[in-house]
Amino acid sequence: MKFVSYLAGDAACLGVLEGAAIVPVPGTMNAVIAGGAGALAAIAAHVAASDERLPLADTPLLAPIPAPLRNIFCVGKNYSEHAREFHDSGFDASAGASAEPDHPIIFTKANTTVAAPGAVIPAHLDPTASVDYEGELAVVIGKGGRGIGKAEAMDHVFGYTIINDVTSRTLQNRHRQWFIGKNIDGFGPMGPTLVTADEVPDPAALRLLTHVNGEKRQEALVAQLIFDIPTLIETLSATMTLQPGDIIATGTCAGVGIGFDPPRFLQAGDVVAVTIAPIGTLENPVA
Repeated sequence: MKFVSYLAGDAACLGVLEGAAIVPVPGTMNAVIAGGAGALAAIAAHVAASDERLPLADTPLLAPIPAPLRNIFCVGKNYSEHAREFHDSGFDASAGASAEPDHPIIFTKANTTVAAPGAVIPAHLDPTASVDYEGELAVVIGKGGRGIGKAEAMDHVFGYTIINDVTSRTLQNRHRQWFIGKNIDGFGPMGPTLVTADEVPDPAALRLLTHVNGEKRQEALVAQLIFDIPTLIETLSATMTLQPGDIIATGTCAGVGIGFDPPRFLQAGDVVAVTIAPIGTLENPVA
């Protein structure tokens, strides 16, 4: 199934996307994830019996998980070419002798960064005018746990969505860590859908594309991750308990703004579109 969250009046509602129409369903995305297989079966039965349809084109979408219960777990420098471009950019305050990390680099984005498809990326909130884009595949945890090994890690995945890990590069560098530069309000567009794991039999085959004003800037297969999804789940759960609804942004690939000389930071009026089929395209204007 492809889940969407949408706005009806002032209320956040949940739906299942079928073609160009949304079938409203009861509950919230967090509740469905926590409900596991039983909740999914109930939703499937509801969709099959319902005649209600909302036109997607006329329905304002929210992020699939509008209010994550915890910070989003993010992974830095997880594609080789991006690790090199970041290392060589002069903005990587954590740079060592090697561009590629020996172990996954984990940081978080606060849930206050989460923004809807179509929502404005508020670049004007960055006092350094160094806003950059990072298209990423995000993994949503279904069954929680601690000490999850690689062999069983994919059994803990509920589904997948897209995140644009928008970043203030100067703040990221200035503070010698990544939290400040990554956590400006609205710097985490997410969506447009959350696709359940059964519809993505091989996530490594997914292709990530990012366009800015129609110009292709990023393209990579998820198979090119330095640390794959099972490794990330094993790494995080080795020291902490993962919970249903946790989100792991798996990292961005080469082609971000600081990879150009001079850097190509986002400007008011730009439009960033991140595409991963079958999740869809996450498109956001900049202001």
